[in-house]
Amino acid sequence: MINRNGKADHKSKPPVIELRGVSRSFVKDRQNIPVLQDINLTVGQQEIICLVGESGCGKTTTGKIISGLLDPSGGDLLIDGRTLEEYNPKERKLIRREMQIVHQDPFASLNPAHTIGDILSFPLKRHRMVNGGAALRRRIWELLTMVDLTPPGDIVGKYPHQLSGGQRQRVSIARALTVQPRLIVADEAVSMVDVSIRISLLKMLHDLRDRLGLSIVFITHDLALAKYFAWDGRIAVMYLGRIVEIGRTPDVIANPAHPYTRALLAAVPEADPDLTRHKQALRLRSDDIPSLTAIPRGCAFHPRCPYFVPGVCDVDVPPLQPAPDHPQAVACIPLQQGKLELWQPTP
Repeated sequence: MINRNGKADHKSKPPVIELRGVSRSFVKDRQNIPVLQDINLTVGQQEIICLVGESGCGKTTTGKIISGLLDPSGGDLLIDGRTLEEYNPKERKLIRREMQIVHQDPFASLNPAHTIGDILSFPLKRHRMVNGGAALRRRIWELLTMVDLTPPGDIVGKYPHQLSGGQRQRVSIARALTVQPRLIVADEAVSMVDVSIRISLLKMLHDLRDRLGLSIVFITHDLALAKYFAWDGRIAVMYLGRIVEIGRTPDVIANPAHPYTRALLAAVPEADPDLTRHKQALRLRSDDIPSLTAIPRGCAFHPRCPYFVPGVCDVDVPPLQPAPDHPQAVACIPLQQGKLELWQPTP
């Protein structure tokens, strides 16, 4: 269940994973680059949540922290309501196994020197998920069937370069499933396949969620794709390392609150020419995205925001909280004060 403030509401069980005030920075040429700042996010049991935003906003870094590939520079990461420090080393190893990631490029993430059978057998052997050769072959057959790669006998002996892009991505998903995860981070998992293949992959992920009880964090820059995939889940919109809006997908799509979300939705192309004709583009003050090494003071979106309020938006960092007339949480001070008006340039 999702409450009206866009937060996971599971009375019986705590969230699978929770990020509290998480930050992450990298050092390049002796300069500190703050990629993530004050990320607060929960992922509930069997929940689908989409992280949406432009390239470089921190979506992939957030996904890597969730899946255990990166450690946060600050803040807390909680699993089932407990911090990692509260688990012993053996439990932490199991937790790491339960959080898996499917990368964007299946050709780069699959070893070209190994057959599909080898790729799937390595994690099964490493984590002792099967006993004996017969059980190993049976499990590989099950996994390939689960991701609609049938007949499995035609796939196991092939190498990644002998498969199509869609087939390689299904193999990547099957590999993530080998260790029986509870949560999968799908990082732009369908962006490198044809549009006709995307729908079948998304439907398969939905089926796996229902069949295996998975939670899915889906990373994409495409709001239309997020709308389709996470209609019964949530969308979190990110901008320059912060979440600027989060809520139930129908609420975010039908009644976007943050100006950046409005701009993203205004840019989504419509197949219906009548809808396109009546759709008004939101004119930004600037098309240039600020650098992570020089993030603007206050709201990072204010140099581009068409609702910019001098002395407000460029002073304080807006907190992420519910706004008037919007069920989702949003980081916009003028909106929270009920003073959102189109910016007028000085004559």
